Amino acid sequence: MRVILADDSVLLREGLSRLLGDAGHEVVASVGDAAALLDAVVSHRPDVAVIDVRMPPTHTDEGLRAALEIRERLPDVGVLVLSQYVETTYAATLLGGRTEGLGYLLKDRVSEVADFLDSLGRVHAGGTVVDPEVVRRLLARTARADPLSRLSPRETEVLRHLAQGYVNTAIAARLHVSLSTVEKHINAITDKLDLPRDPGYSRRVLAILRYLDA
Repeated sequence: MRVILADDSVLLREGLSRLLGDAGHEVVASVGDAAALLDAVVSHRPDVAVIDVRMPPTHTDEGLRAALEIRERLPDVGVLVLSQYVETTYAATLLGGRTEGLGYLLKDRVSEVADFLDSLGRVHAGGTVVDPEVVRRLLARTARADPLSRLSPRETEVLRHLAQGYVNTAIAARLHVSLSTVEKHINAITDKLDLPRDPGYSRRVLAILRYLDA
């Protein structure tokens, strides 16, 4: 397959180039920043782009943003993202859309040559490859999901009105429901958000703060 490598580490790029060449693949471009990556992908139309998440100039998410742009502009190009650490926010962002021809691996996997080449081949074939450790962290993150996700659409609407400063009667009028219905929704909201039943706290205020902090 034809591959583009994008990583600011020259040593890693050289090592991957030799590894891929020995396996019979062609590295059509090897670049060190996101801008050069996008230019190379447009010029060469590779089968797969292997991309580091963190790239110059800020070494934050340039590689990730470039990967997302490639996915949008050139959906036929497979994308295999490499990360030094498990970055669940970046992984969730990347995996939140279409996942065909997409991979997210920790850089440690590169040293496991057979596994890395297998992953690259699966991405090229339109499959999805996610590092087992990334999967574990994403599942743990899901288990700790924001309690706001437990609210029904109507409960979320009531909470939004609370956060805007409306009293119960005004919320009832705006939503065209009874006052008792609004009160039931507020009780359900505070229960679902696991807010303390302590006379020293206003569960209503705590619910608003939780919503504003989301």
